[in-house]
Amino acid sequence: MSLKVPESLRMIAKISAREMRKTSTPEEEMVWEILRNRKYKGIKFLRQHQIFYDLKGQTTVMITDFYSNELQLVIEIDGGYHENIKREDEERDKICELLGLRVLRIKNDLIKKDSGEFIRKLEGFIKND
Repeated sequence: MSLKVPESLRMIAKISAREMRKTSTPEEEMVWEILRNRKYKGIKFLRQHQIFYDLKGQTTVMITDFYSNELQLVIEIDGGYHENIKREDEERDKICELLGLRVLRIKNDLIKKDSGEFIRKLEGFIKND
C-alpha cells in the first residue's frame, strides 16, 4: 500500500532537506565524501533523505542524515546538541524500526578524531545484521 503524501508536505520536506544540505556540519561533509557516488562498496546512499510515514493517522516526515534503501539503513551523525534531545532521537529510532529500517548513530567527535573509525563501525554494523 502506497502512502498518500500531501503535496504541501512533500514541498516543505524537500525545501527543508535542501536547506539542511546547505548547512551540513563538517563531520556530515566528511561522511558524505566517504559515502557519495557509491564510493563505499558500491552502495547508494542519499543525504538528508526524506522518509514519510503515518503511524497515528497523520502523514509526517523525518529527514535523516544519510539513508541507503539497499541496506534499509539510516545513519545519523549526532552532535553535542543530541545530548539534549535523546528522547526525540529514541522516538525516531523506534519509528525507523517500525518501518523496517536499521539505525546507526555515530557521534561527531568520533568522526572528527578518526573518519576511519566511522568506516569500521559501519562495516561492523552491516556485518552484525
